[in-house]
Amino acid sequence: MDKPDFKVGIVGAGWIAEKAAITLNGLDGFRPYAIGSRSLEKAQGFAAQWGIARAYGSYSEVIDDPEVDLIYVATPHSHHFDVTKEALEKGKPCLVEKAFMANKTQAEVIVDLARHKKVFLAEAIWTRYQPAVSIVRDLIREGCIGTPRLITATLGYSMGNKERIMRPDLCGGSLLDLGVYCLNFVRMFCDAPIVSMNSQCVKTDTGMDLSNAISLVLADGILANVQSSAACVGDNTGVIAGTEGNLVIDNVNNPQRITVNGPDRVFVEEIAVPQQITGYEYQFVACRDAMAAGLLEPPQMPWKETLYIMELMDGLRKQWGVRYPMDGIDWK
Repeated sequence: MDKPDFKVGIVGAGWIAEKAAITLNGLDGFRPYAIGSRSLEKAQGFAAQWGIARAYGSYSEVIDDPEVDLIYVATPHSHHFDVTKEALEKGKPCLVEKAFMANKTQAEVIVDLARHKKVFLAEAIWTRYQPAVSIVRDLIREGCIGTPRLITATLGYSMGNKERIMRPDLCGGSLLDLGVYCLNFVRMFCDAPIVSMNSQCVKTDTGMDLSNAISLVLADGILANVQSSAACVGDNTGVIAGTEGNLVIDNVNNPQRITVNGPDRVFVEEIAVPQQITGYEYQFVACRDAMAAGLLEPPQMPWKETLYIMELMDGLRKQWGVRYPMDGIDWK
């Protein structure tokens, strides 16, 4: 007998949900089974477009569907907390889009709830699950660039006046939307504790960070300089520079090529990652495999790392004076 499909219920019907639906429709053994929106009409249109069996006019109905194996939370950052909390309380495993929550306080509540309820929970920071991660880690471990000393990464998209960037109540700014990838880029390959963090940002008229530059000193002596912007078209390149060469990753948001250079920047080789559907498939497979193994968190992005990134972003926003309504009265 064929193994039944792993059924995913998607919460939120925006463009990132569309990308998930495309991925799941092209992934053997998976199915986008249910879609939930605050508008039944929108959910029905989404379901018809992407061949989804169940359309619901609320998030709760997706959570309550007994056929759903995993809830994929694809709402704006500002709406992750409530829907994830409801799902976990009802025993439903969750894959939550980045940024995981609005702040570390929310993240700790959610992680503690998952631990208490013994329900699977993961952050959907898709780069963490992609094959490029193991390729780069292997190259560093093999010593092909010597000892890493400097990391640089840029991620920029010209987003105009998108509400999710401009509005504080949607946890706007470039940090939670783009900068989170740059911070993860550093942490994926160099996970020594960060002992110093300095930064600058340019704000929108609404008080959100439009462009930012962040300098990190790691306990092992590595310096990382990363920047993100919702105001320009960046080169989106990441570089890990060592004592004997460097690695150039073509896109920190979705790596496709890794270039290895030796001493004096002499080209050594170019490595292409495996062909992908969208790049999202790896996080869904990781969730299914972790759940099948009885794990509560995926090894690719453990809870402690999600909390560490949230703590870093809280610290940066405090440096900049960027505040969200859900930060609480003690936010300084």
